[in-house]
Amino acid sequence: MKRILLETGDITRFEGDAIVNAANSSLMGGGGVDGAIHRAGGPAIMEECVKIVAAQGRLPAGKAVITTGGKMKAKFVIHTVGPVWQGGTRGEAAILRNAYINSLSLATEKGLASVAFPSISTGAYGYPVEQAAQIAVAAVAEYLAAHDMPGTVTFMLFDERTHGTYRDAAAKTGC
Repeated sequence: MKRILLETGDITRFEGDAIVNAANSSLMGGGGVDGAIHRAGGPAIMEECVKIVAAQGRLPAGKAVITTGGKMKAKFVIHTVGPVWQGGTRGEAAILRNAYINSLSLATEKGLASVAFPSISTGAYGYPVEQAAQIAVAAVAEYLAAHDMPGTVTFMLFDERTHGTYRDAAAKTGC
């Protein structure tokens, strides 16, 4: 049975196959979720990110790559770059949707049963949480309906306000 779960908490403590990092295109860590994941996972994540960037260059918005989870309980980190909010007229919705779909595709390729997402692009990148939540929940529900894996997707949300917004989006989507 496939499930979408909503939780409030620290994504670096997720006990499952993979967590998704709302990364910047350099993959070199930063603030927010990105910095927390790099700190919690230790140097192994950075070492793999350096190799990825050396091989393919910066990660474009909407794309995803995978590394070890390092010291975290999650075995893998899927790094994806969400869009910077520019008013909603520059393809931000499609890029955000692609960030979720491409992350889930990597999870499927690796045979991962459980994945946790943060609220991508709603921190420093300024995407309005209400709009981002609708896109995220709809993209994940659509993907799960069409694929066998992963079986469980958790939205691990930083605070109660964001959790409530995602709960409303899930209700509107019928999840």
